Amino acid sequence: MVRLFKHYVPNAVLLLGLLDFALLLLAAEAGWQVRAWQIGMAPDTPATRIPQLLSFAVPLQLAMVAVGAYGPGALHSVRFAVSRLLVAVSLGILFLSVIFFLVPAITFWRSNLFYAMLLALGGLVTLRIAARGTIGGEALRRRVVVLGAGPRAARIERLAARNGANFVVAGFVAMGDTHVPAVDGAVPRGAIDNLADHVTALRASEVVLAIEERRNALPLQDLLRVKTTGVSVSEIFSFLERETGRIDLQSVNPSWLIFSDGFSSGRFLSTIAKRAFDIVASLIVLALTFPVIAIAAIAVVLESPGPAFYRQRRVGLYNEPFDIVKLRSMRQDAEAGGKAVWAEKRDPRVTRVGRFIRTVRIDELPQCWSVLKGDMSFVGPRPERPQFVAELERELPYYAERHMVKPGITGWAQINYPYGASVEDARNKLEYDLYYAKNYSPFLDLLILLQTLRVVLWPEGAR
Repeated sequence: MVRLFKHYVPNAVLLLGLLDFALLLLAAEAGWQVRAWQIGMAPDTPATRIPQLLSFAVPLQLAMVAVGAYGPGALHSVRFAVSRLLVAVSLGILFLSVIFFLVPAITFWRSNLFYAMLLALGGLVTLRIAARGTIGGEALRRRVVVLGAGPRAARIERLAARNGANFVVAGFVAMGDTHVPAVDGAVPRGAIDNLADHVTALRASEVVLAIEERRNALPLQDLLRVKTTGVSVSEIFSFLERETGRIDLQSVNPSWLIFSDGFSSGRFLSTIAKRAFDIVASLIVLALTFPVIAIAAIAVVLESPGPAFYRQRRVGLYNEPFDIVKLRSMRQDAEAGGKAVWAEKRDPRVTRVGRFIRTVRIDELPQCWSVLKGDMSFVGPRPERPQFVAELERELPYYAERHMVKPGITGWAQINYPYGASVEDARNKLEYDLYYAKNYSPFLDLLILLQTLRVVLWPEGAR
């Protein structure tokens, strides 16, 4: 894993992204040369075309990030990768076509677009086929030795077995903190003469502490020797945060949250930049989508009696309540008794028009007004209703901490977990929300905004 602006990026993803970017630059240059040869243009140095080459490569790279071309599925399935690449290239063609239309002076690059896109798509697909066994295989995964053989160690074992894992478990060491091992093949600590030599023999680059009871089981001298050999030593809390992109509520404790890095208060410039972006972006989105909102509002009223819009009380920054405005997607009598009810899968209260506007997220567009007023941001934890907040704060530890950042229309939880409709769903989403609050940066905001497009195009779990 490589940490970029407090967010962890897998080595395989970073390497593939760099290779893709280089390939896109080459495709743009090759397309230029083909077109120049066709019209008999005199050759020159590629250095003079760097701005044009970047204007081709950067939008395509961002489009690939947005559609999930670097997700676990894309690294292990060529079919999945090709489908996402086709969508990314289509978006790139659309975007660049608009740019070329608005800037008529770059006529040559408009005629070159076909060749560059064709070469880029062929190269990207070929790269994934050729590198599937290397980039998506075990060659770039870290080898980890787990100290512990109980339920915590079993969680790491299950995590390593999932598709897209960034590490392999080289071995487990039972530390005597549990009488019933939960993993097979764990070596008892007493059977190992020197733990540092054992870790080195397994070619491990990291040791993870997954000990159940540390009172008498923490091997400080062993860990010191391991550390001085150049092998990193990690707490299970930090390890799970890094590998899953969430704060694991099953294992985390308050002391780790207090003493680990994150929840930085030095965000003055970032806060100003975030607010400036929210104002400009909300104005642009409201202006551009006004016709869409108007058409959707008319469709809502025609299908179901009642107003097209409704206000709903939500809990915002520092537990302050505010009202959001949404397009109505349910029947007017959805909560006739006045009691808040969790949304269900295929909820019968949702109208046909409502199901469509929920799926493509049109019902969320009026919330840009809340962003413009400052009650919300574009990116942040999803604001919840006061009735649910009271229940969730009783049921879930650290739930109140998610209100230490401004709520958003989209967020880390929204792009990584389906729509929440129960306390258990709220628990899973809280783990992502805490990760966002702990590791916030403009880079993470940009990543979330880009990948929101993936959720719109492939709306898993929309309700």
